Amino acid sequence: MQKRFLGAFAAILALGALPAAAQTRTANLPAAVAGHPNLSGLWQSFGTADWDIQGHGAEPGPFYQLGAIGAVPPGIGIVEGEEIPYLPAALEQKKKNLANRWKEDPVIKCYMPGIPRANYMPFPFEIIESQKNILFAYEFGSENRVVNMGKPEEAVTDTWMGTSNGHWEGNTLVVDVTGFNGMAWFDRAGNFASDSLKVTERWSLLDANTLNYEATIEDPKTFSRPWKVNVILYRHREPGARLLEFKCVEFTEELIYGDLRRKVLGK
Repeated sequence: MQKRFLGAFAAILALGALPAAAQTRTANLPAAVAGHPNLSGLWQSFGTADWDIQGHGAEPGPFYQLGAIGAVPPGIGIVEGEEIPYLPAALEQKKKNLANRWKEDPVIKCYMPGIPRANYMPFPFEIIESQKNILFAYEFGSENRVVNMGKPEEAVTDTWMGTSNGHWEGNTLVVDVTGFNGMAWFDRAGNFASDSLKVTERWSLLDANTLNYEATIEDPKTFSRPWKVNVILYRHREPGARLLEFKCVEFTEELIYGDLRRKVLGK
């Protein structure tokens, strides 16, 4: 937990001086920063892509005791053309992931969700844009990442969230994310990529309170060609809206270590 706090603190320092618009959230579009749209605000996806980025029907969940509450809701896919171009071996691995998703999904274990998944999970996240870099702070697991807006930097090591380098193309923020560890999934359905993954994000305002998010996925170890996902994000405007803490590590101990505990106790 201490490491995550220190990481968030370091990320805030990396931003440099924050503009007044980023320090005070309003329901209106913040003033531009350095001549570019200010994306600062609390955003969230309200679709079902975290369950499955492809179109899917409703199905029962793993615990019948939860009834309809624990069921998988139907959803319209966010994959362009609905097809994920898996290579044959990767497709077989995806099927295995799907079969074991209720235990093997990294997010169930409170691991970092990776990119692009962090942006369409059912949790809000905050964008804080400064004169220097851009901070993304996620409610899930209190994760964060800093988008470097200066000279592109190579990943020092592979990580769950990758290394982000951004630039502006007109009014669109373009972020190249590389340096992944290959352990994250795209959703609860087992869609995944390897450590060769490159994600190119495009963030653009549709209006003051609606943000279009597009991510191009490239991974020659897993897919036969690049493919895209597209999600619409909405700004939180309700009074008192703010990023809360969802530190989930303590909720996963039985899932991760329960079998070992029972083995030791001979149960």
